[in-house]
Order: sequence, then structure tokens, then C-alpha cells
Amino acid sequence: MHRRDPRAKIVALLAFLLVVATTPPSAARYMLAYAALPVSALLLARLPLGGALLRAAVVLPFCAVFAVIRAATGDFGGAAALLEKSYLSALAVLVVAATTPVPLVLSGLESLGAPRFLLLVVQFLHRYLFVVSEQAQHMRLAAASRGSAGGPRFRRWRLRAATGALTVLFARSYLRAEGTYRAMLSRSFEGCIYLLSPPKFAGGDVLLVVLGVLAPLALRVTVARLT
Repeated sequence: MHRRDPRAKIVALLAFLLVVATTPPSAARYMLAYAALPVSALLLARLPLGGALLRAAVVLPFCAVFAVIRAATGDFGGAAALLEKSYLSALAVLVVAATTPVPLVLSGLESLGAPRFLLLVVQFLHRYLFVVSEQAQHMRLAAASRGSAGGPRFRRWRLRAATGALTVLFARSYLRAEGTYRAMLSRSFEGCIYLLSPPKFAGGDVLLVVLGVLAPLALRVTVARLT
């Protein structure tokens, strides 16, 4: 799974998401059968199953709000289907994210025809988060090296200073990101980030695409017959 071409993973992921999304709410009791596919992928990738299942549940608090609204209208089947679809979709996305670096995912999306400008924004955002994190670590170390007093008065002062610290953090991060962008322009950056070793589509990738498309479709047909 880790060595497979990102385009094959993306195609298989899209097929799974489309099948899950088009499953009617009346088949909510059969929808857990779809979990066999991402769970099998997790096992093949030798990823920690318990940790992945727990991390995928991060979407449930957001979806629970809409599920409660649907349940309040009497649509309990739709509410259950909404939670199940959200969780399964998050689990499938987590499999691809855990086995594919972000630059390879973006390169695969570009090869499949995704807008280059949108991918470029995502690439810079991904790198900017590391810049902000590094600047925050530097500021935290500088504040810790100055020592701190105790007591409620210091805690109130520290709370008031948090706003100023965030302002300084983003200002420094912005200046550093701007300097990085100017350095990229001076090195003939033309709006596209290239990979040093682009992945090649192999026989295993073809097999992944075939299985990734046919397996969800087979489950979808089976669920449709059962309902």
C-alpha cells in the first residue's frame, strides 16, 4: 500500500466515497459491510488499526449535530446513515493520507486533472503550517527562558499577552514565508512544484484500481438487493 501509485489510491478512494455516498439511508444497517474495505487496507499497510479507527472518529462530533437534527424530525435511519457514511469516508481518507505523503497526493491529483492553482494553494498552506509551528516553538522557548512568576495576577497578565503573542507569531511567520517565496522566485519558480522521483504506474497499481473500483461496486449491488 505504501509503494502504490498515488493516482491508483485516489481513484480507489473516489470509487469508495461515491459508493458510500449513493447508498440510500434505508440500507444503514448494511453499511458497516463497507468497513471491510478500509480495514483490509489498513491491515495490508500494517498501520495500527485501533489508532486509525479512533482518529477517524474525529468527524463524528461535527456530523452528530446534523444527525440530531434529522433524528428530531423522526428520520432515525437517515441520522444513523449520516454518521456511518461520515465515519467510513473519514476512515478511507485516513488510509490514503497515512500511506501517501502530501506531495505525492497533490501530484496524483494534478495528474488526474485537478486545478493546478488549487493544488498550489494547498501546497503552500501545507508548508506554511510548518513555518508557523517552528515560529511558535521559538517564541515558546524564548518565553520559557525568561522565567515566569506564579499567582493569579501573573495568569491574568499571561492571558492578556496571548493576543499580542499570536499577532507577533503570524507576523513573523508571514515575513518568513514571504522571504521563502522570494527565494523560490529567484530560483526560477514557475508556479509548479516538481518531484525529484515521480512515481510510475505499475502492475500492482492496475490491480489496486481494479479491486478498488469493483469491490465497492459489488458491495453496493449486494446491499441494493438486500434492501
